[in-house]
Amino acid sequence: MNFAVLGAGAWGTAFAIHLCRLGHTVTLVPRRFEQALDLASSRTNPEYLPAVVFPPSLQLGHELAPLVMEADVVVLACPSHALRETCSRLAGVRGQASRLRLVLSLAKGLELGTHLRPSEVVAALLPGLLMGALSGPTNAGEFARGLPAAMVLAPNRSDPLIGEVQIALSSPTLRVYTSDDLAGVEFGGCLKNIYAIAAGCCDGLKLGDNTKAALLTRALAEMVRVGSALGARPETFYGLSGFGDLVATCHGTWSRNREFGQRLGEGALAADLVAHRKTVVEGYKTAQSFHGLCVERGIDAPILAEVNRILFEGKKPAQALAALMTRGLKRE
Repeated sequence: MNFAVLGAGAWGTAFAIHLCRLGHTVTLVPRRFEQALDLASSRTNPEYLPAVVFPPSLQLGHELAPLVMEADVVVLACPSHALRETCSRLAGVRGQASRLRLVLSLAKGLELGTHLRPSEVVAALLPGLLMGALSGPTNAGEFARGLPAAMVLAPNRSDPLIGEVQIALSSPTLRVYTSDDLAGVEFGGCLKNIYAIAAGCCDGLKLGDNTKAALLTRALAEMVRVGSALGARPETFYGLSGFGDLVATCHGTWSRNREFGQRLGEGALAADLVAHRKTVVEGYKTAQSFHGLCVERGIDAPILAEVNRILFEGKKPAQALAALMTRGLKRE
């Protein structure tokens, strides 16, 4: 298959490398022209995925029109806050995309203001297209090196092409499952980043394994409760896009959301951390958007609410923990 991967951060680059290993025709498309030139000349991505050399077959591009003319699948590997702008660019050349059969989103965050999931943003700007979300516990560095992983692919409607793409993405080092619960897959990918910030706060406060285990157990229960109230199926959150991604992101030393939370636990302020970093912490804006959605729908989400207070109201992580620990007692 012919793939165009829009977004050359760590995850987009790693995914493009994986597709090349499988023998597909792949073009990696950075947002900035200067970045495209740098990647093409160095054949590495030192800013986002250092020490990984591009395979010879990986193509680099920037202009969308000629790329989508050849692409069977467009992969949206941009951060969630850039998804609308990326889809708008794609919509502008959609008339030339004669071979385009599927748009695949890797984004894990709700849109601020609208509370829309990634697939809903895609549907608004690219109506009628078959699209899917691909999610799961996949650290970019490990994935680029070909270490074993598993993911779940959820489309917006039933189509025989999804089975073809499942086969096309799978390999001895990647097992791809399918799901018909698109909302659940996307909500899990969004929520785990918020809870990873909370887990990082535990690390920064040096609270130990008992505290972190208790937090993640209750975070999973909250994830199921919130997702179900928003129309997803409970069982989805016990799968790769929910529990699997939650465990990886809350424990991985590589996790940007966990590391961000750790810095908060050590005393840093969220606004200062965000202002001085290049890489995106998806859980930061997603916490604000998800908290607004829960308030709007009357959904009880105490962990999420406390993370939002830490990030946007200046509450100390230790005070947030105390608030959670002294809530009214109840059955598990």
